[in-house]
Amino acid sequence: MELHAIERSADAFQQGLTGRQIQAVAERTFGPGAEVRSATELGGGMYNTTYRIDLARRAEPVVLRVAPEPTRQFHSERELMRAEYASVPWLAPIADLMPHVLAADFTQSVIGRDWMIQSFLPGTPAPELLGSYPKVTHTAFFRQMGEITASVHAVAGPWFGPVGGPGHARWSEAVVASLHLIAEDVASCGLDAADLHKAADAAQACVHVLDEVTVPRLLTGDLWTVNTMLAEGAPVPTICGVLDMDRTWWGDPEADWPIRMARAKQDERLSFFQACPAPADTESVRWRRHVYEVRHLGALRLERHRLGNQAGVRDSYPAVAAELSALASYR
Repeated sequence: MELHAIERSADAFQQGLTGRQIQAVAERTFGPGAEVRSATELGGGMYNTTYRIDLARRAEPVVLRVAPEPTRQFHSERELMRAEYASVPWLAPIADLMPHVLAADFTQSVIGRDWMIQSFLPGTPAPELLGSYPKVTHTAFFRQMGEITASVHAVAGPWFGPVGGPGHARWSEAVVASLHLIAEDVASCGLDAADLHKAADAAQACVHVLDEVTVPRLLTGDLWTVNTMLAEGAPVPTICGVLDMDRTWWGDPEADWPIRMARAKQDERLSFFQACPAPADTESVRWRRHVYEVRHLGALRLERHRLGNQAGVRDSYPAVAAELSALASYR
């Protein structure tokens, strides 16, 4: 077997597999006669470890995604691969854009970690190809991103919170629980989490505003350019694949990551809202957006810490402070 791995330090969050481990996964999936010709680790992702696997008796390559060891996972990010697996039936509206799950093993009996084998999507990662198109054509890309997001948001669910549970009867319960969980993870890293607890308290004090949201909608979690594949040779950037839907949950569409990213700049990305219209800009909607932004910033603080981006961690504190001030001004 040819193994092409990304070199990482021993204490890096993402940890690769040995050739023997990859072969064991292949045999669990395809039988004892499976032969791995090559395994190439793919970059771009920052959570799971991912490989392109070429097999001796299979024409098409497959993708092996491996979750972090359980002890390395934050409580607010626990078992994301299992969450993605549970989300697949609910993501039926975009099934034609997603890889097919060929096998999944959550027993941790083979390599001590959850793993999933999926079909290999054609196309080129959007971060590699989008910049080659004239800016004026980017509106088509972001409009399609809005269409994909809107089709996911159209799916109503059984509860608020993670798709795989635990579920909550009210949106306020899911939001407050999520903020506290992120705060506890931040504190476990030796970082100050007081601002996130304050945000949770502010949300708890105004549950009636959060609970104006009564229908749990499917949220993509973190869909954006890095999670998409573009068709090669298309006259305008055209999404042909969507990857890594492992942070889905049930809630208010305004709390979804692509909504936040589409508003981040006043540029071509605003075409997103032509396909995924924003709700009326009421005081309640604006207040909830500040709560959601704190949640995003808390999750980003964890990610930046995990990646060793200490400047980014520091920058998150004044950003959260500004959101807390806005929350207080709406009371």
